Amino acid sequence: METLIPTINRLQEVFLTVGAEVVQLPQIVVVGSQSSGKSSVLESLVGRDFLPRGSGIVTRRPLVLQLVNVAPLQERLKTENGNGGKQNAQFSYPGVKAEEWGTFLHCKNQIFADFQEIRREIEAETERTSGDNKGISPEPIYLKIFSPKVLNLTLVDLPGITKVPVGDQPEDIEAQVEEMISSFISNPNCLILTVSPANSDLATSDALKLAREVDTDGRRTLLVVSKLDLMDAGTDALEVLLGRVIPVRLGIIGVVNRSQHDINTQKSLEDSMRDEQTFLQRHYPSLASRAGTRYLAKTLSRLLMHHIRDCLPELKTRVTVLSSQYQARLNGYGQPVEDHSSTLLQIVTKFASDYCHTIEGTARYIQTTELCGGARICYIFHETFGRTLQSIDPLGGLTELDILTAIRNATGPRPALFVPEVSFELLVKRQIKRLEEPSMRCVELVHEELQRIIQHCSSFSTQELLRFPKLHDSIVEVVAGLLRKRLPITNEMVHNLVSIELAYINTKHPDFTDAAQVCASVNSQQAEALDGGMRWKNEKVAEERVAAAGFGSPSKGQSINLLDTAMPVSRKLSAKEQRDCEIIQRLIKCYFLIVRKSIQDSVPKTVMHFLVNFVKEHLQSELVGQLYKQQLLQELLIESQDTAQQRTEVAQMLEALQKANNIISEIRETHLW
Repeated sequence: METLIPTINRLQEVFLTVGAEVVQLPQIVVVGSQSSGKSSVLESLVGRDFLPRGSGIVTRRPLVLQLVNVAPLQERLKTENGNGGKQNAQFSYPGVKAEEWGTFLHCKNQIFADFQEIRREIEAETERTSGDNKGISPEPIYLKIFSPKVLNLTLVDLPGITKVPVGDQPEDIEAQVEEMISSFISNPNCLILTVSPANSDLATSDALKLAREVDTDGRRTLLVVSKLDLMDAGTDALEVLLGRVIPVRLGIIGVVNRSQHDINTQKSLEDSMRDEQTFLQRHYPSLASRAGTRYLAKTLSRLLMHHIRDCLPELKTRVTVLSSQYQARLNGYGQPVEDHSSTLLQIVTKFASDYCHTIEGTARYIQTTELCGGARICYIFHETFGRTLQSIDPLGGLTELDILTAIRNATGPRPALFVPEVSFELLVKRQIKRLEEPSMRCVELVHEELQRIIQHCSSFSTQELLRFPKLHDSIVEVVAGLLRKRLPITNEMVHNLVSIELAYINTKHPDFTDAAQVCASVNSQQAEALDGGMRWKNEKVAEERVAAAGFGSPSKGQSINLLDTAMPVSRKLSAKEQRDCEIIQRLIKCYFLIVRKSIQDSVPKTVMHFLVNFVKEHLQSELVGQLYKQQLLQELLIESQDTAQQRTEVAQMLEALQKANNIISEIRETHLW
């Protein structure tokens, strides 16, 4: 189990190389109020002074501290000189001639053997991003310390919780610090080391309050009570240390920090720990073996190892799943282009194939939220266009007065004995003309759907195309141009369908009712309604009344210009006029239904032949002819910067995950128990 913490440190380094920690690794996060003694506790664990000191907020960036136990310098030198033996992992630091040293992630290959230099580097790196006037930053500093005096540990030192902004700190500094702390301790794989001074009320501890918010059952929280020697005379922290005030699941450990006087006089940490043990033996004899810095270090190492052991199976699963996901993403970005000609032909052929398959309904990516492609075209033909034609009234816009006017205009100055055929043709052509607008609208809707298929194929079917923005735009333009060229041809053909029907009114159509039959039917109906002897007389009288009403003689002494007399807007029709109107209406309705049926069948066929099928058959050849040109290959196959960058980032992340998987696999199952 001793290898677990170094393993986590190696995993952390692997993910830091890609600038992201996609896997939440086990670690210990140190949380406490400002001047609670966090820095002193950490320095005691390391055994050296290396953290910045001062008044106010000193820790202004998260410090990720990895402690690595190494062999003493003499043993390492003996191993380097070598007597043929196999090197142990803890001796593999060739070239380092120091007993203890540190390294920073941002200082590649630089060894810091002087811990005062480590302190100055922390201060300089903090000021680089946080400013020199108490500002804070969430960007961590990564420090690794190698020493034979430390136990393997991974700790994160966070800024102390503060209440009042100072310097150039914003007004919401308290909220910013708490948010930063929460982002670290909300990781379910981290242990929370809360530091609270013994000379303050534990019930008001901000560190414990934040820990309780994310660790409600206390399974991840350990409490360190610092500054035991600064309590008021006559008081002690025994009840707190025994967990009788506030119980903490992982335990409560008391420590004695170095005083400012000890720091000023440069009292060594070894002497401080001896004095600490003496103080504990004198004031807390029953707890002396379970308190102090040495016990804290052993406890933290033990807890972290067991916590890593518990998290490792889930961690391994997470890394495996992420590896598969990033491999799929990398495959989606494709490989860098080597053969431009072959790549262009493949993309063009794939796009043309996907376009045709979308129309035919055999596309690989089928929409489930709305109709598209061939299904949408079918809906336009049989639902939109078909229902629109069915909704057109054969006699819509025609009044009886319009029909009578047409009849009279067709007979000239002579009264008509029979219904003139010219009036029927004139009126039926007017009604047939109404079929042209919905027919042209049908062409427009199909054209719009064919344009929508371009975007559908670009977004769903041909992911490879998205890598090359210029090629994508060129393909869209070529297909849109082909559709634009075919649209007027299709419109003309549909217009001709209506014109053909208008050119010749075929009254001998097999489905058209004979005019004589219509006249006979209308006459028989009127004969049943009127008495044979009175019909002619009543009709005559009615005609005279109508004439008198419509063209009444002027009063005496009043002159009238007959040419200025308007046709009455509405009046009661005579029996003969009613008969003539009904005959014309029946004939118009019968012939209109014949033409409507023909148009409803012919327009979809015309659109399919001249637009849809033509585009399907000529799309690939049009794309190749327009785009497969040697001078365009390099320009069209330039990847977008986003795609190239994302492929690089995904490849680096995949490599990091594969390394992490190999590192985890090195741990044998037997080592976990």
